[in-house]
Amino acid sequence: MQSDATTVDDYLEQLPPDRREQIEALLETIRPAMPEGLSEEMGFGMINWVVPLDREPDTYNGKPLMFAALASQRQHISLYLMTIYSGSTLDEETFRARWQGAKKLNMGRSCVRFKKVDDLDLDLILESISGVTVDEFVEVYRRERESRKKR
Repeated sequence: MQSDATTVDDYLEQLPPDRREQIEALLETIRPAMPEGLSEEMGFGMINWVVPLDREPDTYNGKPLMFAALASQRQHISLYLMTIYSGSTLDEETFRARWQGAKKLNMGRSCVRFKKVDDLDLDLILESISGVTVDEFVEVYRRERESRKKR
């Protein structure tokens, strides 16, 4: 379910009450963990935390570099953790191995899918968010982008 909301508040208002409650609870937990230098905005129909273009203008699609995102989907809520996908300090394999959530991990490459915040391993999620600075994230992105150009 992609939203056409232009602000986070509008996005939250459009959600059914049960979803809104879960997303607001997660926002309350993860917002303080977001590294300094990120912007919170709407993009791709979901809440995004991005590296602003004035910090990293050379992105593959001309849009701000996504650090993390949160979205209400049809059957679940998705939390996208690009720090895991980017191969930063806590990679996907390590994240999967260390998962201690109340429910079995339902994860794509960078996307943790869940129905209730109580099902999550919040400590591990917070570590994956706060464990990477914006500078480190941008450096990994640049290194990865250069290596892809050489292929």
